[in-house]
Amino acid sequence: MKTVLNDSRRQLLKNVALGTVLVPLSAISMHAAFGADTPLVTEEDPTAKALKYVADASKATGATPGSKCGNCSLFQGAAGSAQGPCLLFPGKAVKATGWCMSWTAKAT
Repeated sequence: MKTVLNDSRRQLLKNVALGTVLVPLSAISMHAAFGADTPLVTEEDPTAKALKYVADASKATGATPGSKCGNCSLFQGAAGSAQGPCLLFPGKAVKATGWCMSWTAKAT
């Protein structure tokens, strides 16, 4: 009886260890899958208008040289990606080359 209990405990610990590794990996892949379907915010969007969002930072009035969504602390896309989610536009993505007046340098 004691061997059966030890085997069950050992199997439980293996499953818990496997689960702690697989859960974060599945969350990452699910985030990437959902991020791919996220619509881009348009410059006509009311929030975008209020924040003076433009898809091309070189066309923005008031943008400092080198400031763009891709290097903003609010940009949630992966480094080097062409677009990604922004904390200011829930459920929508912004171009990494875009800019808005809420741009804040990403901490290094």
